[in-house]
Amino acid sequence: MTLPQTLILATHNQGKVKELREPLARFGFEVKSLPDDFPEVAETGSTFEENALIKAHAVADALGVPAVADDSGIEVDALGGAPGVYSARYGRDWPEREGESADGRNNRKLLTELEGVPSARRAARFRCCMVMAYPSSWKDRPEDIVVSGAWEGRIAERPSGSNGFGYDPLFIDPSTGRTGAELTREEKMARSHRGKALAKLLEALERRRS
Repeated sequence: MTLPQTLILATHNQGKVKELREPLARFGFEVKSLPDDFPEVAETGSTFEENALIKAHAVADALGVPAVADDSGIEVDALGGAPGVYSARYGRDWPEREGESADGRNNRKLLTELEGVPSARRAARFRCCMVMAYPSSWKDRPEDIVVSGAWEGRIAERPSGSNGFGYDPLFIDPSTGRTGAELTREEKMARSHRGKALAKLLEALERRRS
C-alpha cells in the first residue's frame, strides 16, 4: 500500500485548510497546515503571484516536501484597487477593540473607508494566485504550478453571515445576492476566486497524472 505524500499548505489559516484538504487528498496527498512554530514568511512581492511564489518555495525548501501557497485579497474599485495585496494586514494600523479579530478590524476599516459610497459604486473582486512548488533539493523536481482566479461582486454596507472568513461577510456574490459568509462551503467553492484557482490546480495535477 502506498502511503500518502505529505503536502504542506503554506498557511496557519484553518479556514483555507478546510477548503483545500479534501480536493487535494484525491491526488494522494496528506494535506497539513504549517507547523505552529513555522516563522512568518515575509510577503515582499508587489503582486499576488509574487507573494504566492515566495511562500510556496520558502515552505517547500524549509520542510522538504511539496507545498501549496496562495496569496489572495480583495480589490475595491472605489478605493483604487485597495486593499489588494495588503488585504490581510489592512487594519493593522487601526486601534484594536476588545475581543475583535484581525478579520473584524479589516472589515471595520473597509466599511469606514466606504462610508457614503453608494451601492452602485461598491464594485469589488477577490483575486487569488495559487502556487504548488517542490523542494529545490529534489532531483528532477516538477515545474511549479501557477494558477489564478477571480470572483466579481460588490461590498455590502454591513457584514452578514457566519460562514467563511476574511472579507466574506462583506462581499456580495451577484449570482445569489448573498455574502460569501452566507454561502455554504460548496456554494462558495463553486464561485470563489480560490475555488476557481483550485480547479485549475487540480486540472494541472490531473494532466500530470494521466
